[in-house]
Amino acid sequence: MLTWRRTFVTSLARLNRNPPATGANPTLLRCAQVLRNSQQKPCSLEDQEIKLHGYIRSVRKQKRFAFAEISDGSAVDAVQAILKPAQAAELSTGTAIEISGIWKACPPGKEQTHELQATAVDVVGKADPETYPIQKKYHSPEFLRQIPHLRFRTPLNSLLARFRSECLYQLGNVFRAAPNGGFIQVHPPVITSSDCEGAGETFAVIPRETLATGLPDKEHEHFFRAPKYLSVSSQLHLEAYAAELGNVWTLAPMFRAEKSDTPRHLSEFYMLEAEVNFLSNLESLTDVVEYLLRDLTRRLYETPAGQEILSIKHEANPESSEPNATLDLRQRWLNLMDGPKWRRLTYTDATAALQEAVSQGNVTFEYAPTWDGGLQLEHERYLVDAINDGQPIFITDYPKAIKPFYMGPSANASAESETVACFDLLLPEVSEVAGGSLREHRLPELIKNMREHGLIKSSSENAESQDYPHLLPGEDLSHLQWYADLRRWGTAPHGGFGLGFDRFLGYLTGVSSIRDTVAFPRYFGRADC
Repeated sequence: MLTWRRTFVTSLARLNRNPPATGANPTLLRCAQVLRNSQQKPCSLEDQEIKLHGYIRSVRKQKRFAFAEISDGSAVDAVQAILKPAQAAELSTGTAIEISGIWKACPPGKEQTHELQATAVDVVGKADPETYPIQKKYHSPEFLRQIPHLRFRTPLNSLLARFRSECLYQLGNVFRAAPNGGFIQVHPPVITSSDCEGAGETFAVIPRETLATGLPDKEHEHFFRAPKYLSVSSQLHLEAYAAELGNVWTLAPMFRAEKSDTPRHLSEFYMLEAEVNFLSNLESLTDVVEYLLRDLTRRLYETPAGQEILSIKHEANPESSEPNATLDLRQRWLNLMDGPKWRRLTYTDATAALQEAVSQGNVTFEYAPTWDGGLQLEHERYLVDAINDGQPIFITDYPKAIKPFYMGPSANASAESETVACFDLLLPEVSEVAGGSLREHRLPELIKNMREHGLIKSSSENAESQDYPHLLPGEDLSHLQWYADLRRWGTAPHGGFGLGFDRFLGYLTGVSSIRDTVAFPRYFGRADC
């Protein structure tokens, strides 16, 4: 009780103390600047008048003074201000304010090292405390997804936005500093003519009035004189860039009309894609991917946003009866940065290992692993956790029959088990985050693949007019002729990859649902705001 009184009296005395006279306006700073400066010895801001713009995260009003936590989105921690009752009269959680004051050291024993002794408070945006949905209590991710326009005002979600920004900045440095001259960033189109993956899960692009009038009867009457779609991958256009520029990369929004209602899928997401020219073996391509991701993680580790991610405690639901498992994010990052070289395991060997685990009774799968059936999520997780001891792993050389037309053959492909030179990168917990391949750079083989995938049109009307190399009479490459042209005139062996940027961010931040790594998530059945 005596300790409390001593603190109370001291705080009140500090609050009523006249500030030193200043001849200029107080310096406008961000909360992160103030907090970082306060960790230095000595603190250069101590006893200086400063100004902040921000929001009230919480406020405690007492008879003789009040405490307010102020956040401006620049740091997880808030700045604590001490105010007179009149200054805090109109403050409530969510209120936007401009506040000036003296930055003073706190007495020993207090949680914070410094606090702002307010000299002026200006309310610039009121928030009704009865209706404002963000309060100082636990809010479930499901609840916050219903108000995506406001969830930035929670510490974790504002941190995720800052961390994403830091990733974008560091990506440019990573690609510029990559070996062999680095990469050039490019901007491929979002509106495309084709479904790169061949799965047919595309969104069509049409003018709004077409919804009322209906689709045109003839192809040339479309807005673009042919049907167009939102891109599912920039790969084909990156190959055009790489043919002249060399190594290129992009980070662009992708759109897939998958009716997947899972925490791993979005209808709009960001894909990090790169293409490497004059590349002729898969091992070199996986080496590039491993280098880039390790380097990105190392750079992020040294940033304030990265350290905040590693230090923040993910808030648990207090009403949950399940134990809150501690996620060791720091060790996860260290494994990415400095762990052993990531294992390469062929799809054939992976399937055999899964089948052996089943036969020995070590595991039971919902879907039996078969060579021509592809890998399910449960298979990928077992490969990472059980077979590879929880470390990243590349699964390479998948069957040709289950992969897109543009992939080149494996170095050891056989007629009995025809495979292509491709890979999927699997990480613990999130499974697949990246995939890539060597591209089929030979024109005859590319056209053969396109024919086998049903991508070449055939019409008797074109029997006499088509003279494109390696086409049969009546065949037409249609909207993919430009892609074949890349092989027709001066091609080189090349390969590339695509990484689910949002999913990788979820892995680095420990956020289990991809819907929480994206500010305004769009997925089957939902596209708020």
